[in-house]
Amino acid sequence: MAKSLLFIPDISGFTHFVQNTEVEHSQHVISELLEVLINANTQDLKLAEIEGDALFFYKENEIPSQEKLLAQIETMFTSFYSHLKLLEKNRVCPCNACATAPNLQLKIVVHCGELQFITVQEKRKPFGQVVIEAHRLLKNSIVSDNYALLSDEVSKAIGLPANYESKLYHFRAGKDTYDTKEITYSFSEISKNKLKLTPFATPEVVSFQCSPSVVLMREFEIAAAQLLEYITNYSYRHYWAKGVDKFEYNPGEVTRLGTEHVCVIDGKRLNFTTVTKKAGVNEIVYGERTTDAPLHALYQFFIIKSLPGNRCLLTVEVYPEAKSLLHKLMLFLLIKRAIRKSIKTSIDNLEAFVRNDAITS
Repeated sequence: MAKSLLFIPDISGFTHFVQNTEVEHSQHVISELLEVLINANTQDLKLAEIEGDALFFYKENEIPSQEKLLAQIETMFTSFYSHLKLLEKNRVCPCNACATAPNLQLKIVVHCGELQFITVQEKRKPFGQVVIEAHRLLKNSIVSDNYALLSDEVSKAIGLPANYESKLYHFRAGKDTYDTKEITYSFSEISKNKLKLTPFATPEVVSFQCSPSVVLMREFEIAAAQLLEYITNYSYRHYWAKGVDKFEYNPGEVTRLGTEHVCVIDGKRLNFTTVTKKAGVNEIVYGERTTDAPLHALYQFFIIKSLPGNRCLLTVEVYPEAKSLLHKLMLFLLIKRAIRKSIKTSIDNLEAFVRNDAITS
């Protein structure tokens, strides 16, 4: 029987990350990273399981060439660290989960052997000694948490020389004993500095030459970080942003610069993109821009400043942009008044929602 490939990317630091950060945002970050790794599969590997912080791939009765396998490993490391860099540079949320996500690391374990299968709930899953060995190799004596490990069975199958070196890889020999059986392998630590990270859009920091057309302020009896969560987590929007028929967004994504959501109002779709502007001392700034309003563009910013006693001050600023004479006239006569009324209603609703949530929590 031909040998099959077992390929396990495992996010290092996951347990500490979840235990010491906000659970919901840490779950979103891990979910995004797992999606990134799945999308980085270039060798038609089959996904057997999502195992918490790890993915279990296999390729039945086939082992890619040395060139293809090493390229697959590099692609996954590149995609993983590119996304972490995006999370770091485009971050809006100051919570521990979002702030410490760039500290996560990746290890990839590759093994091969004769696979057996079992069927569970009509799903065919890899089974047998080789699967057990692959998972045990995750618990090894390597000091680093950022490496690629290839069992000797894999190295022999692809013709990888001992102590293989390249610009990215520097393999060394290792071994560990599991249930009295010694398993030997080669491993290479991966330097992030040697990866060609995928570029991403530069965060948009907006500046204005004029004062906001609408400014409303309100104090809240709640911590600044929690108020930010109620504003930036779109699953809460329907509680306080009244007049919107439907919100469309990615529920598995932490809001950051460049993320998008859609508000459907009377059948019209308004597409919003997250932006920011320069913040003052102890301020958190979250902004949204749409070009689908009956103007050239509409910016609204939620500026949250911490106050003593677990309180915060929310300032909402709105910058409508009109270029044509007709739009400027509409803005002066009608739109500013409608915007002010809508924002005030939303702040009233937000305050009531915060108060009710505090009572029921």
